[in-house]
Amino acid sequence: MVMLQLAAVVLLALVASTMAGDADMLQDVCVADLASPIKLNGFPCKADITADDFFFAGLKRAGNTNNAAGSNVTAANVQSFPAVNTLGVSMARIDYAPGGQNPPHTHPRATEIIFVLEGVLEVGFITTANKLFTKTVTVGDVFVFPRGLVHFQQNRGRGPASVIAGFNSQLQGTQVMATTLFAAAPPVPSDVLAKAFRIDNGQVDAIKAKFK
Repeated sequence: MVMLQLAAVVLLALVASTMAGDADMLQDVCVADLASPIKLNGFPCKADITADDFFFAGLKRAGNTNNAAGSNVTAANVQSFPAVNTLGVSMARIDYAPGGQNPPHTHPRATEIIFVLEGVLEVGFITTANKLFTKTVTVGDVFVFPRGLVHFQQNRGRGPASVIAGFNSQLQGTQVMATTLFAAAPPVPSDVLAKAFRIDNGQVDAIKAKFK
């Protein structure tokens, strides 16, 4: 009986692990056909493929960081690099102006690992117990952000910074906390946010105005 219970626990653990990331591939390759009208969980396969489908040059150059956050994310996920369809991986290049920030956000479908190409960054994540883990990283350093946890990167150097990020999903999903709450469409009611943040409706409306 004990062995049966143990086997059941192991089986549940194995099932849970297979559900934790993208589904397993059922064939060698399945380059995404982004133009297909068929809608499913993922993307249908392109019929005719060449070596060029498996090549992506988009991470060579720094992105434009002239924006409010002072950062730019260049994604190499299934939407921009269809070859990763069904492969359970994707990448991104993140560039930061001096003082720039990749604001607090979460990836519901992937763990993220970064490798620092340039600069000095303060990085961190917050657990569901509201504990902050933070570290200053520089060229050659690696840091990992567990799946689903709120995390951020802030350029603490005097010059630009950049990292390469890897994800264990073809499309990790990204929710930026401030944008999600204050720029949703239709908008989250101001009184809901006012109560959540212990501020008044007018202050909420002022914050919302900054995201328009």
